[in-house]
Formats: sequence, C-alpha cells, structure tokens
Amino acid sequence: MRFQVPQFIEVESKIFGPLTLKQFIYLAGGAGLIFLAYAAFPFFIAIVLAIPIGAFSIALAFYKVNNQPFIKAVENALKYSSEAKVYVWKRESEEKRAAAAIKKKKEESAGPEIYVPKLTQSKLKDLAWSLDIKEELK
Repeated sequence: MRFQVPQFIEVESKIFGPLTLKQFIYLAGGAGLIFLAYAAFPFFIAIVLAIPIGAFSIALAFYKVNNQPFIKAVENALKYSSEAKVYVWKRESEEKRAAAAIKKKKEESAGPEIYVPKLTQSKLKDLAWSLDIKEELK
C-alpha cells in the first residue's frame, strides 16, 4: 500500500491572498490599533503613534532575523531582559596564580614542542609524523 508523503511542511499555507494567517493577524491588529489611535487622539498625535505601530506590525508580519520570525527575536529579547542574571566570580588563590605564571614562563622559554608519536598512538598520526620528517630531510 502506498501513502502520499506531505511535501514542503515548513511552508505555511496562504489563507488570505498572499498572506498567511499569522501575517494577516499581525497586520489586522496593527491596523486596528492605528484606527483606535486615530479615533482617540488628535490627528498629529495619532500619526506619531501610527508610525511605530505600523512599522512594528509590518516587522512582525514580514521581517526575519537569522531566518527566524521577528516575533521570536522580540520574545527572546523580552525573556532576556526580564529574567534574573547570575554573575559568578570565583577568586583564585595566590598559589594557583603563581603556579600558572611559572608554567606559562616555562612554556614560553622552552620553544615549540616537537611531537614524537608513541607506539600506542594511532597509525594515522604515525604516518603524518613520518611524512613530516621526510619533508624536513629534503
């Protein structure tokens, strides 16, 4: 028995002409808020309020950030700004800092390390090492 496998499941259906349901809701909500601003405030204040509302609703409907809908970026920004942030600082002891400084000085003065493979290492590293040695001898 054969079954038809759905194709293009990532693409939303266009319900209202060229718009998806979400896009239509964002644009209709923005238009509704602009109409309420026009009805409640004088013309100049309504225009000042309508521009950011319209831009935000258009961004919600069409703009994508890193191939993600703009609403996800807004949601993540609100979540980041509202959640508590934990800053952790652990003080190192003087002994550990001094030991790290001594170790760093030894590494700098020793020069570059030369890799010498052991017999238990993989054959690929042994082969790479032998090729490096043959190139240096030429």
